[in-house]
Amino acid sequence: MGARHVVVAGGGIGGLTAAVALSRHGWRVTVCERAPALTGAGAGIVLAPNALRALDSIGVRTGAWAGGAPLGPAGLRTPDGAWLSRADGAALQARYGRSSCAVHRAVLIDALAAALPPGTVRLGVPVTGVDDAGGPVAVRTTAGDLRADLLVAADGLRSVLRAQLFPRHPGLRHAGEAGWRAVLPGAGTAPQEAAETWGRGERFGIVPLVDGRIYVYATAVTGPAARPADHHAELTRRFGAWHEPIPALLDRLDPRHPEPAGILHHDFHELAAPLPRFHAGRVALLGDAAHAMTPNLGQGGCQAVEDAVVLAHLLARHPDVPDALAAYTRARHRRTVRVGRRSRRIGELARLSHPLAVSLRNFAVRATPRAATARALDEVLGWQPPPGPPR
Repeated sequence: MGARHVVVAGGGIGGLTAAVALSRHGWRVTVCERAPALTGAGAGIVLAPNALRALDSIGVRTGAWAGGAPLGPAGLRTPDGAWLSRADGAALQARYGRSSCAVHRAVLIDALAAALPPGTVRLGVPVTGVDDAGGPVAVRTTAGDLRADLLVAADGLRSVLRAQLFPRHPGLRHAGEAGWRAVLPGAGTAPQEAAETWGRGERFGIVPLVDGRIYVYATAVTGPAARPADHHAELTRRFGAWHEPIPALLDRLDPRHPEPAGILHHDFHELAAPLPRFHAGRVALLGDAAHAMTPNLGQGGCQAVEDAVVLAHLLARHPDVPDALAAYTRARHRRTVRVGRRSRRIGELARLSHPLAVSLRNFAVRATPRAATARALDEVLGWQPPPGPPR
């Protein structure tokens, strides 16, 4: 009997991690990605200890591009530069055995793709639907149907498969914010300390990447589909008078700069309600397709990596695919819902704009002991991958 066949819809972080994990467990894998290339579109991503442990557990050796340059001290500031809180990277390492690291998304995508057998990924081939009549599924693609023992729906925020499998689900809702992201060259810039600055309904973040570049992002309370005519001008209007190095970094985003950086702009969305489950028959949903959440906790991609590793582990333990997928929902649903809710609560605090509410928020952050903050993150960052996957 030949190897079981899985089709993965989506070649993002979650889909490629699932492909690697399932391949390591002996599955024959086909990844269908709608884009013409695996570009790692986006900007930076912070890989927290939970995600790094998950990647290590399936043999994606992060030490070559992550372990040697962990994210250093990080903190929360006010627009005048005062520190509300600071976290020690060494303490994080001591508490969780790993420190977070920040990489460009393309670095992670390339590492995952390199871990797959040649010919695994089919580019420019979106999955358009699935027919699951109880036996092998028929996966509908623009290049024809594929037969598989399992379909992994990792097709992102606006998942076509989620809409087909859960037609009565309300889908996405706008989270009340929009964000800008960019990656700047590090040359000619002083070493940066990771920090997020909270104002009145606005935030600006600075994250040094392991390769020396600087990931910057900003958020603001907006309605759906609000699109500034000039992103650089809008960022300068909102954040140009904030503490250094924010004005200097904004200058580097000026399109007239000798090395201009592209600015990405997007609305924040999350699922309007949790899905009832993360599987249907022989289809498993993971990442944003299963539990799209706001980026406030920095766990969207990390939770997708966890999903993928747990899914592969349970499929190795349960010969029956539907039984394995039911176990996958039991293992992942409660955790991801809790992480999504925590991220939403952080966003609600960050969006406060009334001066009194902002003052009370800042006072509460300052007054919270560092040990209490660390303990609050244990549930998220202390997660351990299931034992036994191939390394």
